[in-house]
Amino acid sequence: MSAYVELSNISKIYPTPKGPATIVKDFNLTIKKGEFVTLIGHSGCGKSTVLSMLAGLSEISAGGIILAGRELCGPGPDRGVVFQAPNLLPWMTAYENVMLGVNQVFYTASTEERREIAEYYLTVVGLGESMHRKPAELSQGMRQRVGIARAFALSPKMLLLDEPFGMLDSLTRFELQQVLIDLWSRNNLTALMVTHDVDEALFLSDRIVMMTNGPEAFVGEVMEVPFARPRHRKDVLEHPDYYALRENLIGFLNTRAYTLKGLKPPHDDPSEPHAEAKHQPAPAKPAELSKPVTMSVA
Repeated sequence: MSAYVELSNISKIYPTPKGPATIVKDFNLTIKKGEFVTLIGHSGCGKSTVLSMLAGLSEISAGGIILAGRELCGPGPDRGVVFQAPNLLPWMTAYENVMLGVNQVFYTASTEERREIAEYYLTVVGLGESMHRKPAELSQGMRQRVGIARAFALSPKMLLLDEPFGMLDSLTRFELQQVLIDLWSRNNLTALMVTHDVDEALFLSDRIVMMTNGPEAFVGEVMEVPFARPRHRKDVLEHPDYYALRENLIGFLNTRAYTLKGLKPPHDDPSEPHAEAKHQPAPAKPAELSKPVTMSVA
């Protein structure tokens, strides 16, 4: 299958009082249509910078990006973006926040058709009974559901997710990961997500792109994720390759993210986690997840 998204030798350079600072250098990545790819790496390695350039929110210093055969220049409705904080307009209801984008993208559709689009996606993410509440009346998890609905409602060519669950508690994060993967599967969208969470990356992704440390970060390694779809957490944790893949990811964060740049890891014991990796406790054993969990809207 040919590439649907191509990031070719992209770089991002910021001016500083001490001269130009290169955050990302010669970053190359191709993504197939319908593929879910995750970027992972240490803080400051440029993950969100890459996503921001792809979203058209940050200018590309060098190189180029092609989406569906067209070179990108600036933001557009062909890319739906979900941020860590959904940034809803506080004076509007959840429904009205979603309708803002729907009205812009589907301006030739009837009022009824546009209403149905917004209501459908808000219902699918679990907000059927809360869509007419304002953000102040919603929990953080519910506000993030609005952000997810808003992105999907635009029917974009690509979905971009910048640590979308980073501000949520563990239970809400697990629930929204399942909401996201189910909705993504229905729509067959091409997706690129940034995360610090190795278990989240393994659960959601078809491939995981590991970035070296910055500055001048680049693609260090790419891991194929073999878990079948549709995907459920218990099945993933029971897969015979799960813990080996997890250890490989943590090993990259602990050691290879440094050595690929010619740097010495800041610790000598490879079994001692470092940086993001030290905040990755082992997930619950499959037996602990054998009972069904009742979905709550949080």
